[in-house]
Amino acid sequence: MTKAVEQLTAILARFVDFSGKYLPDDVLVRLRELRAEEDSPMGTRIYDAMFRDLDLAAELNRPCCQDTGVIQFFVQAGTAFPCLGELETALREAVIRATAAAPLRPNVVECFDEKNTGNNTGTRIPWIDWELVPNSSGIRVFVYMAGGGCSLPGFARVFMPLEGYEGAVKAVFDQVVSYGINACPPLLIGIGLGASADAAAKLSKKALLRFIGSRNSGGAAELETRLEKGLNALGIGPGGFSGKHSVMAVHVEHSGRHTATLALGFSTGCWAHRRALIEITGDLRSTLLSHRRASLDGVWERFSPDYPAANPSGSSHAAGKGKP
Repeated sequence: MTKAVEQLTAILARFVDFSGKYLPDDVLVRLRELRAEEDSPMGTRIYDAMFRDLDLAAELNRPCCQDTGVIQFFVQAGTAFPCLGELETALREAVIRATAAAPLRPNVVECFDEKNTGNNTGTRIPWIDWELVPNSSGIRVFVYMAGGGCSLPGFARVFMPLEGYEGAVKAVFDQVVSYGINACPPLLIGIGLGASADAAAKLSKKALLRFIGSRNSGGAAELETRLEKGLNALGIGPGGFSGKHSVMAVHVEHSGRHTATLALGFSTGCWAHRRALIEITGDLRSTLLSHRRASLDGVWERFSPDYPAANPSGSSHAAGKGKP
C-alpha cells in the first residue's frame, strides 16, 4: 500500500467511524423542528430521549445506535483522481478499521453459509455504487449505514398501466402502515419511479442521500409534498407512539419509464439517519459536506434542541430548494 493510499484509507476509516456517531446537520435540524411542533406528552419524551442519546454518543464516543447497519458507499469519482484504481480496496479496508475503532457492531452474514464475517465486510459488501465524473481529480463519497429496521420496509414493484401513479401511492401507504413502525420513525422516505424494478430501487436509495429540506421539481415535488402530508396524517409519531409526524421528509427521484409500465422503488431511513458526505481532493484534502459544524477530529456542538440549528442546505424544511 503506497503512502497516498494509506492516507486515503485513514481518512475514509475516520469518516465511517464518525458517521455512526454524529447525525448530519439536516437531520438534526428536522428533528429539532419536529420536537418543537410535537404536543403529545409521550411524543415529546421520545424526542427528548433521542437527543439525550445523541449527546451520550458524543460524550462517550460511541455509535448513536447499536445497529450500525450494513455499510453502503455511493461514490462520485473523478476520472483523474490519483487513487481511483485503489479506491475500492481503500473503502473496504476503511470499513474493517472503523469496525474495530468505533466500534461498529458486526452485522454482515454471508448468505447460505449463515456465518458472521466479524468485520462488516463480505461478498460484495461494503456495497459500492459508482458514478464517474469526467475531467475531475476529486471524489465525493456518501456513506450510509443501512440498519435492519430501516431496511425491512424496502421493496420494488412494477405496476400495470391501469394501476398507474394511484397504485404506486397506495403501495407506499400500505408499506408504511404495515412496516413503518419497525423502521424507527419519524422516517425519511425515499421513492424511485422509473423503467424497471432495479432502476427504481436504486433511485429510491439515492433519494435517501438528498439533504432534508431539498425538493425535487415539477410533478415529483408535488408528489413529495402530498405524500408527506398524507403520511403525517397517519399519526405514527416518534418511535411509533403516535404524534404529529410519521416522516421527516419524502424524497422522490425518477427516470424515464416504459410506455406500458411504471416501476416503484421504496426505501426508508430511520430517525437516526446515518448518512454522511465527504469530498476529497486529488491531493487528499478532505471536507465534510454533511456536517458543517464538525470535522473528522471532533464536533463543535451538542445536539439538544436548545442548541443552535445548523442546516447544510442553508434553509428550513419548508423553504428548502435544490439538492446537495
